[in-house]
Amino acid sequence: MNAEIKALLKPEVINTVSGLELVARVIVEGFMSGSNRSQSIGSGQEFSQYRSYEPGDDLRQLDWKMYARSERYFIKQAEIETNITVKFMIDASRSMAYEEGGLSKLHYANIITAALAFLSRKQRDTFGLFTVNNLHTTVIQPRFEQQQFLRFLNELIRVKSEGIWKKDGLEILLDHHGKEMIVFITDLYDVESDILKFISRLKTSRNEVLVFHLMGKHEMELDFGGSFTFEDLEQGGRIKIDTVTEQKKYSDRITHWIQTSRLWMLEKNISYHLIRMDEPVDVFLRKFLIARKNLLY
Repeated sequence: MNAEIKALLKPEVINTVSGLELVARVIVEGFMSGSNRSQSIGSGQEFSQYRSYEPGDDLRQLDWKMYARSERYFIKQAEIETNITVKFMIDASRSMAYEEGGLSKLHYANIITAALAFLSRKQRDTFGLFTVNNLHTTVIQPRFEQQQFLRFLNELIRVKSEGIWKKDGLEILLDHHGKEMIVFITDLYDVESDILKFISRLKTSRNEVLVFHLMGKHEMELDFGGSFTFEDLEQGGRIKIDTVTEQKKYSDRITHWIQTSRLWMLEKNISYHLIRMDEPVDVFLRKFLIARKNLLY
């Protein structure tokens, strides 16, 4: 396997997600139904198997007839009927080249995307990839076939963070078919809120949109401790500031921006997830996937 692909499929990340599942809220809330049976196990209607009760399990799923026969507690599991397309979209503009701890935002985004695509394939969901900047728009149309995952990974390792966010000509990304979960990974840096306008067009009444907002720890806190010259990676502008005197004002502005973005998306029924780059990818994914699974109960 290509060394760059191996770098995406980190063992600690894949091992973390392997026992979990990517739960679509649109399925759970009943916005969609389909004929494909996933490998997801939950509280659906068609019986699948029993397993031993564990602390924290939903008591409503206890099978009392099994208890009467065996005097042991068992949970009755069922397969959840799903039929969903997962679209992964990555902001590949130049600001995603920002690095902390030797890891760029784009590479962090690629590791998350590879891990969630691994889960999508495992669940037999259809999945595709879209990467965007004003110089290149990459499209791997959603499919479920043997070569799709390798095609997906090969495209991920070719993506470069360059240019700026593409404002126009994104109709191919807005081609909705209803039964889909859209995962968009970005740092939300743009001109004139172009990315927010794009996100608002992604959402329909029958799909689900998740936005992963990537931010570096130092980027959020400006905790450099001295005078530094900062460069806008996309526009090329430079500014020299004393981070000690400006830290409080900067931190307040960042906090306000994040809160405003979160509330804006909440109002549009879009799921917003802030990711700090100092949090290991496997830790973030485990917390995220467990929270998604809790949507079932």
